[in-house]
Amino acid sequence: MGGALIPPDEAGPDDVVLSWEGADVVAVRLPQLADSLDHILAAMERKKGKPLADLDRKAKQEVVRILEARGAFAVRHGVETVAGALGVSRFTVYNYLNRDKDA
Repeated sequence: MGGALIPPDEAGPDDVVLSWEGADVVAVRLPQLADSLDHILAAMERKKGKPLADLDRKAKQEVVRILEARGAFAVRHGVETVAGALGVSRFTVYNYLNRDKDA
């Protein structure tokens, strides 16, 4: 996927921190636009600890913001793919995107 390994204390909110026996050992920083949106969504599910469709509305809005920052919606069928993963309609994803622009 083209990610970079960084020290866990330098990890940002979008980075994936990996732990071994309870201690954070390394963080993975994914590129802004990964080769596959499916890989990004799977990583987000692992980070959240449950399927994205099971998140509450606020958490789903956060996921959409993160994905937008990574360029996920520039990918063909990105909105449809994200909507399916979140268990919402395309219209809802567009509302989440527009809500951030209006704020």
